[in-house]
Amino acid sequence: MSDEPAPRILFSAHRRRLAMARGLQMAKLHGGAFLAEHMADEIVERLGWINRSFADALVIGHAPAMLLAALDARGLKVTLAGPIGRDIECDEDALPFAPASFDLVIAIGTLDSVNDLPGALIQINRSLRPDGLMMAALIGAGSLPRLKAAMLTADEATGRGVAAHIHPQIDVRAAGDLLQRARFAMPVADSDTLSVRYSSLPALVRDLRCHGWTNVLTSAAPPLGKRALIAALQTFAKAADEDGKTAERFEIVYLSGWAPSPDQPKPAKRGSATTSLAGVLDKSAKR
Repeated sequence: MSDEPAPRILFSAHRRRLAMARGLQMAKLHGGAFLAEHMADEIVERLGWINRSFADALVIGHAPAMLLAALDARGLKVTLAGPIGRDIECDEDALPFAPASFDLVIAIGTLDSVNDLPGALIQINRSLRPDGLMMAALIGAGSLPRLKAAMLTADEATGRGVAAHIHPQIDVRAAGDLLQRARFAMPVADSDTLSVRYSSLPALVRDLRCHGWTNVLTSAAPPLGKRALIAALQTFAKAADEDGKTAERFEIVYLSGWAPSPDQPKPAKRGSATTSLAGVLDKSAKR
């Protein structure tokens, strides 16, 4: 029996699937899910830096056409997995694959709403062959400050107190810790900031719905009502620039790690350096 505590159930599996299904339909109507495409483009670029070949890839979550085309160009056999509309329908923390099934796993845009994220990363690691690579992207802490401010104003207008409209977000440091906990070799967690300008709050909400990134918490927030909705719209509009558009911020966290292998480079043992830092600094000071 595992000593790990049971994961806290923050997200409703049913509501999450409904949001993702609606997102797939809305993305078709509105020309795609551009934030997921941005994540995929960055992952493809990073994959191009890696001088090794892959044979079998697993793509979890969003699978933009440009990502699939890039993997096809590298000659990979690709399996798509996720809660809805994929080759294999499954939750990210309940992967049905045998150990060492893939040498590349890419996860885009859904790991931040998994109830057992540590377990999902452990399962991804287990599904990789030795020296296989995991690359992931998700919305991280610091995202959506304008939307959060608008929702806070809306809650104040209801007089009922603050409700949870946006689920907790993971920061880079915690993401790096989770990679280590999942026992990835050479783990890397970093982030970049994407600013997107919107003409209105509904335009932002539409984009979030296209990605399936709406509220899927187990406890749904109560309806806002007309007065609260007007307050949210006004708060968002007050943050607009002179041209009437409001800049919203997305912090995108990127994760990568390798399945352990005896052939991987190992960090030098502590104390094995032949040159001291003090000596280097002393030489530099004398130049």
